[in-house]
Amino acid sequence: MMTPETMNQVLEAAIDQARKSWSEGGIPIGSALAREDGTIVAVGHNMRVQSGDPTAHAEIVCLRNAGRRRDWNDLYLATTLSPCQMCSGSACLFGVKHVIIGEHETYLGAEHWLEEHGITVDVLDDPRCVELMRMLQTEKPDLWAEDIGE
Repeated sequence: MMTPETMNQVLEAAIDQARKSWSEGGIPIGSALAREDGTIVAVGHNMRVQSGDPTAHAEIVCLRNAGRRRDWNDLYLATTLSPCQMCSGSACLFGVKHVIIGEHETYLGAEHWLEEHGITVDVLDDPRCVELMRMLQTEKPDLWAEDIGE
């Protein structure tokens, strides 16, 4: 089991990715995939705006960046925001065993799907993650509505 300190380190990598997306004019959501010891396997950030691809959510980009593998069930997926149905479904499909969520205050995704598929979910309630989403809501409300589907 990953320690709380290691979970925070992996979430930090996801937060760095979220900030990168924002600096590129995109949606500030990031993700990181790691081994139990905290070794980062892949990272990704939301690329919907930058690429024009509506499926380029941070978690999906991260999973794509991880490439073909057989060790999904040994990996931990961190994301700055509660994962939507597509991203939760992908974690279930690949058999990721643990999802670390930065926050679910601004948006509550399909966390129940993860739990129903035996995936451990840890919500860290990180204020930096909340701040990133509040920034998006305030500075680019149309983009927030587009991303969340309002």
